[in-house]
Amino acid sequence: MDNALNDFEYERRFFCREMPPELDDGDAPALIVQSYYVHADNYALRVRLVSHAVRVDLNADTNPLDLLDAYRDKFTEAYVTVKGPSVGGTRYEAEREIDAHIAAELISRGGEPIIKNRFSAWIGEDGWSIDVFGGDNAPLIVAEAERSGPVTNLVIPNFCVTEITDQPRFSNDGLAAHPFGTWRAEFEQELATQGPHFEQFFGRNRMQ
Repeated sequence: MDNALNDFEYERRFFCREMPPELDDGDAPALIVQSYYVHADNYALRVRLVSHAVRVDLNADTNPLDLLDAYRDKFTEAYVTVKGPSVGGTRYEAEREIDAHIAAELISRGGEPIIKNRFSAWIGEDGWSIDVFGGDNAPLIVAEAERSGPVTNLVIPNFCVTEITDQPRFSNDGLAAHPFGTWRAEFEQELATQGPHFEQFFGRNRMQ
């Protein structure tokens, strides 16, 4: 029963326009290449590879599979994960570590690949991840705060433009199906018209 309870993630996610340079400590961020074999109706099956050994500047021309081939021996962590829909910042997620060589072969053979650099930083009371995407999802930047329970009364950094916690289009599986580059202009128009939004049902938002 305890394992079942642990198969959930609790997070709040935000659209950003930049990776704050002061949060880059100069070390290589986690380079992530992952492929989605199911990405429908907010259900997902994912294989992920992670490297902490190389630093690669990602852009819209970055091809995830070409980069995987170039640095295949640098990826030392790998996971297979199943996910359910996100509701109120809570999402079912069951993950298992697998062999990195097997993961690389799976990613090279199928699914919809995504590539990103993940920076980690302690901001206020929480650990944050800032994902800088490459390929078809460039120049998207997403920041997320994750806890072992619901993320309430959050201190929101000033580089977070608007909240996207329960927007499926911004989930990684959503981005695998419909990359940010294909609907970026529509989103920017929506943001300009409606303005930023921060959810109010997670307790008191404290803006940094």
